[in-house]
Amino acid sequence: MRIGYISGVLSLCISANAYALYPDSLKVSLPEVVVTNNYMSGRNRAEAVPVEVIGQEFLREFHSGSLMQTLGKLPGIQSMDIGSGFSKPVIRGMGFNRVAVTENGIRQEGQQWGADHGLEIDAFNVERVEVRKGPASLQYGSDAMGGVLEIKQLPPPLDNQLFGEVNLLGKTNNNLLGGSAMLGIKKDSWYIQTRFTEQHFGDYRVPTDSIVYLTRQIPIYNRRMKNTAGIERDASASVSYRKSTYQGQLFLSNAYQKVGFFPGAHGIPDASRVEDDGNSRDIDLPYSKVNHFKAQFRQQLTLGKNLVEWNLGYQNNRREERSLFHTHYGNQQAPVINPDLELQFTLNTFCSAMKWTFLQHENWKHTGGIDLQYQKNGIGGYGFLLPRYQRETAGSYYMASFNPTGVLSFSGGVRFDYGHIDIRPFEDIYLESYLQQRGYSEETIRFYKQRSFETDRSFANYAASVGVVYTPSDKHTAKINIGRSFRLPGANELASNGVHHGTFRHEQGDATLDSEQGWQLDMGYTFHGNSFRFELSPFVSWFTNYIYLQPTGEWSILPHAGQIYRYTGVEALFTGGEISGEVDILHDLTLAVSGEYVYTYNLEAHTALSFSPPASVRTNLSYHPGETRFYVEHEYIAAQNRIARNEDPTPGAQLFNAGASFSIPWKKNKLEVTISANNLFDTRYYNHLSFYRKIEIPEPGRNFQLLIIIPFKTLLK
Repeated sequence: MRIGYISGVLSLCISANAYALYPDSLKVSLPEVVVTNNYMSGRNRAEAVPVEVIGQEFLREFHSGSLMQTLGKLPGIQSMDIGSGFSKPVIRGMGFNRVAVTENGIRQEGQQWGADHGLEIDAFNVERVEVRKGPASLQYGSDAMGGVLEIKQLPPPLDNQLFGEVNLLGKTNNNLLGGSAMLGIKKDSWYIQTRFTEQHFGDYRVPTDSIVYLTRQIPIYNRRMKNTAGIERDASASVSYRKSTYQGQLFLSNAYQKVGFFPGAHGIPDASRVEDDGNSRDIDLPYSKVNHFKAQFRQQLTLGKNLVEWNLGYQNNRREERSLFHTHYGNQQAPVINPDLELQFTLNTFCSAMKWTFLQHENWKHTGGIDLQYQKNGIGGYGFLLPRYQRETAGSYYMASFNPTGVLSFSGGVRFDYGHIDIRPFEDIYLESYLQQRGYSEETIRFYKQRSFETDRSFANYAASVGVVYTPSDKHTAKINIGRSFRLPGANELASNGVHHGTFRHEQGDATLDSEQGWQLDMGYTFHGNSFRFELSPFVSWFTNYIYLQPTGEWSILPHAGQIYRYTGVEALFTGGEISGEVDILHDLTLAVSGEYVYTYNLEAHTALSFSPPASVRTNLSYHPGETRFYVEHEYIAAQNRIARNEDPTPGAQLFNAGASFSIPWKKNKLEVTISANNLFDTRYYNHLSFYRKIEIPEPGRNFQLLIIIPFKTLLK
């Protein structure tokens, strides 16, 4: 039963097990577990690649309703936005299938290959995020070539209690109203937690009265992007049992999203299609709808100094794109059932992962694991872009770390993966008739009517890395890591063949593509003084086979499709890094500056790669007496003129933001209030990575946001 039809029904879920693996990295203060900076700094020092540990304080202070727009404030992390509601991650210029997102150990599996497909995760239900910037294929498999977002829950409280919170969220730009309610209970060995979230928002405002696309001037009535309203409804719950050396966890969640597309994003923009309909909150055609169900059963067993984990998971991702029936052939009739269903993808994923951690010697840590995954993707709708397919992958890995003196730490590992994909053929009978009417030869018709050819391929590849962390004192940490990573090509890169709306092009796969593979060098230096902190993280990545969409110069035989863009493997280079510094000017006054830069280069075409993020610098001045914090922020975004062929340059911008957070005593608890203002001067600017950048739509204008958190807790005997 889909959550879109059952508002208010809660499922089951589990809290994470952070201290099971790192018990010495937590401080406990009865009666609750308190995660301190010791955990965050310890995680960073334990890894030879850059790791950002994001806690609840940051997630709440910069909460935006979208997880990726919140994390986009971190250097090296970018948000690929789809309007004002949804977004997906980009790490150091890599996104789509190159960045893995895991929640409680299970990798999120949806249609992440598409620029118009968001991340179906409840932002209110995220309690901690660990961001690995750089290749993580060694532990997480091929889709972690560019990095990993690990979403984790905090450990349960130590004492018996009934607790919860109510979150209320409001935004002015798109008139968003949202709420989230969490209820948990800890009783002896049992821990149960539930959450329900719902958000409704209207068409978002932009600081312009018109846009120009394909030489046409398109009016923006009332400065609102018509039909960009949406709804999000999420439910999750967990149950956990811990007894002695055993812990079992069950986690269930369902995320439902429905969001409209600006009418000009599907087909050629037309002024008549964007006329004001008098209702900024309705969701009309075209729109997308996605429902993501996830179930996970996790077990942990501690045997002395050893830990054994077993994860079983199932996910169902159903995505629909609906648009008023239209055909480019003339002879295609509207379907009798669901006539406006343009595209449908139904992805079922089953996975199993076992992991062994051995801590027999105080200076050594050994980790081994086996991952298995099976996927089946079904399709529907009157349009065609991606065929049906089945995909199976299996991987095994071994990692070890050695800390002989407490000053030097060595780590390394190796992983081997095998993958198989079976892609089903697809014959387009309407295209066949269309070509016959236009007098094409039988040979040409026979070739082009086969939109997808049967493909049965297997892939095998390996990843490896070695790193060193040098920590001469509590203030200084230096690290270096070199590794080889890979990525198995996706079904879209092997077999897509159709017009992808929103990208305005005919995208075509290549069934002969090999695995993506490359080498990465990561370095880092961190200084943590009493009143000054500094961090530098440069990197270089060289790919012998990097897959991207290349304009071919070939004209598509599909009507109104234009030029063919084909997935192609090339030699490519990525380099850049992040830098950040923080100084305590006065006791309660802190100045923080962070910057990021990514340089991409196609070594064969001698151009930049598409979707390369521009350089940016963020400056934050905060005043934080006690539990209250005020801040002002300036964000400088450089112009992006290093672009791929047929990609538009993006001008730079300067943005100003501000915010405050404070507590209000309420009965025996404290209400947490966060007020923020983004784009204070209503600046017109563009996100180079945005889904709507192609049609010259600027980012949302000025926005004020209010977040109220109302906690409660009752101790149980």
